[in-house]
Amino acid sequence: MATKIRLARHGHKDYAYYHIVVADSRAPRDGKYIERIGSYNPNTNPATVDLNFDRAMYWIGVGAQPTDTVRNILSGEGVMLMKHLCGGVKKGAFSEEEAQRRFDAWKAQKDQKLGKISKEEADKKLAAQRKALQQEQETNKAIAQKVAQKKQALLEAEAQKAAEAAQEAAPEAQAE
Repeated sequence: MATKIRLARHGHKDYAYYHIVVADSRAPRDGKYIERIGSYNPNTNPATVDLNFDRAMYWIGVGAQPTDTVRNILSGEGVMLMKHLCGGVKKGAFSEEEAQRRFDAWKAQKDQKLGKISKEEADKKLAAQRKALQQEQETNKAIAQKVAQKKQALLEAEAQKAAEAAQEAAPEAQAE
């Protein structure tokens, strides 16, 4: 039986997420499968992958063929690197401890890159919020100036009317 590691679509229209499954190559995409080894949600930033690493290693080891997309996901999680390193251990090129050390170094480097990317995203978001707040404050200052000018103009108009009324009343008082 030829087995494939592939994605089975779930979710609803315009919001798909996928289960990573091991299935017979003749089975339908969302049909019967042998084992579910993880999930993949491309709707988050970055995409969320939840993978049972040991079971993925087992199925790759027994010859299950991943599809192109699943191969990329497995490479990103380190399954394909670990398979490569296990091949080196079988050939005697290096020890199992050395293989684990190399894998841990790769994983640490990958985590550092992801942390840097997420920090940059957070910094960009914070900078955008600060810029929006500054623009809002400038707009509020401009509006406050316009309101103050209108109030000043009204006060001046009232003062002028009061002065005109006083001038009109003063000649009448002198005439009497």
